[in-house]
Amino acid sequence: MTTRTTYALDDGIATITMDDGKVNALSSEMLTSLMADFDRAEADGAVVVLTGRDRAFSAGFDLRSEDWRQMLTDGARLAERILSFPRPVVAACNSNALAMAGFLLLCADHRIGTTGDHRIGLNEVAIGLTMPWFGIAIARHRLTRPAFDRCAVTGALLGPQEAVTAGFLDELVGPDALAGAARDVATTLKGIDAAAHAATKLRARQTVLAGVRDGIERLAGPPERW
Repeated sequence: MTTRTTYALDDGIATITMDDGKVNALSSEMLTSLMADFDRAEADGAVVVLTGRDRAFSAGFDLRSEDWRQMLTDGARLAERILSFPRPVVAACNSNALAMAGFLLLCADHRIGTTGDHRIGLNEVAIGLTMPWFGIAIARHRLTRPAFDRCAVTGALLGPQEAVTAGFLDELVGPDALAGAARDVATTLKGIDAAAHAATKLRARQTVLAGVRDGIERLAGPPERW
């Protein structure tokens, strides 16, 4: 299988970069590669920076997939992995983050976006898809109440500043400052107590993790339960 990501470890920080040469569609192949990289980062005891090549973050699930059940399950399991990852995860969002890519932002511990003409959101209903149960749990956990209802029910896509207000991002920087800003945050987060961070994360996210796991179980059933 051709890898869809790159992994670089430097001074306790693992940078995982999505790169399929196009829009970084979250196919099962991409999701499997990301999961392997997170496993590697855990083995390295590293803080993670998740980003996309150049100025492409991700357009979300691969709509050309022939096995939606597997792709959705892979996406839900990666979300569970990031939500419960034992070291801090920083998302460096350098462009559009749509649908499943928006869920990845909502799972990370600190999210940095860039200014510019791009969109972030959960556009499932706008393209004729019912949001899966695991996605409902993640969106409810991190978005503000009004933003959750608007984004989930209408599929609204937001500009960078509105995405900060809604809860997709924590801060914005200029495009050329993103890598350095993410590195600075990751360096700071290296200094927190790893055991306390991991244990507190599991307590604070107990409800959303239960919702994601319930969503994974639903994916084993007929499509109307997804």
